[in-house]
Amino acid sequence: MPNGLVRSFIAVDLDDEKLLQSMVEAQQTLSRAGGDLKLVEPQNIHITLRFLGEIRQELVQEIIEQMKEVRFSPFTARFKGVGVFPNVHRPRVVWIGIEDGAKEMSDISNVLEKGLRTLRVQPDNRGFTPHLTVARVRSGRNISELSRTISEMQDMEFGSIGVNCVRLKKSTLSSGGPMYEDIYRLQAISG
Repeated sequence: MPNGLVRSFIAVDLDDEKLLQSMVEAQQTLSRAGGDLKLVEPQNIHITLRFLGEIRQELVQEIIEQMKEVRFSPFTARFKGVGVFPNVHRPRVVWIGIEDGAKEMSDISNVLEKGLRTLRVQPDNRGFTPHLTVARVRSGRNISELSRTISEMQDMEFGSIGVNCVRLKKSTLSSGGPMYEDIYRLQAISG
């Protein structure tokens, strides 16, 4: 990376093919609404617990040490509903919600945030909202049809996964979209 910076984030990956397939089908439904969407590639769909942005290479090891202080037991995350940020009249991000497991993810995020604060990492002033991004809205084209489709999908069930790992990931931007690579894996504590 230029200037020794690493673009990174802390996330939970989705490693269930059936769950990912249901999300890809939802993306196809959203696309048929005719909105100007940039869909997240299926292999890149994840739950961001904390976006770090471009950080100094030396800080990576310190973040890993802070992550080692986080303790969590395995839990189940269940995905339900499609929504948008900031609102249906001005959608910018289309997401799938997390029903079961949202509290556990928020707890992990809060502990991470406290640890990052000790490292003087810029705080996330928006706070953590458990979700996973499936598309970004690039323009207002067919926005009313897109909003109607999203509204029809607000109670859609997608399935669930067992969460037993949180990852520090490196993001490399390329013309074909971002490429993600694990830097560190924090395993849940069993028993």
